[in-house]
Amino acid sequence: MRQNISSGSPWEEIIGYSRAVKIGNVVEISGTTASADAGIVGKNDLYAQTKFILEKVNGVLAQAGATMQHVVRTRMFLTDISQWEQAAKAHGEFFKAIKPVTTMVEVSNLIDADMLVEIEVTAIIA
Repeated sequence: MRQNISSGSPWEEIIGYSRAVKIGNVVEISGTTASADAGIVGKNDLYAQTKFILEKVNGVLAQAGATMQHVVRTRMFLTDISQWEQAAKAHGEFFKAIKPVTTMVEVSNLIDADMLVEIEVTAIIA
């Protein structure tokens, strides 16, 4: 059974995607940024953006009946890899004991110049 989870963003209809999709016990969360109704959270602060994103991810997991404990993979796309330690610090605050596999790579740009990081997550509910 497939469950599409929406954030309510108008982009979901325009682009044709879901914030997350749950099939069986697997939850895949789309690339998530530090965007909020009021704009980008943590402008010029990679740590703050990463932390905000992971808090958003936690909320999406809850909608899918999962928790951070179920996360098996994260993928982090940074616009400036030289600042990786800031993203790693925030990631560690959420996942130090869980230790999912992760990827951290540099990308040339994200959809908004104020976005410093985008994160994808896979969780398996056991």
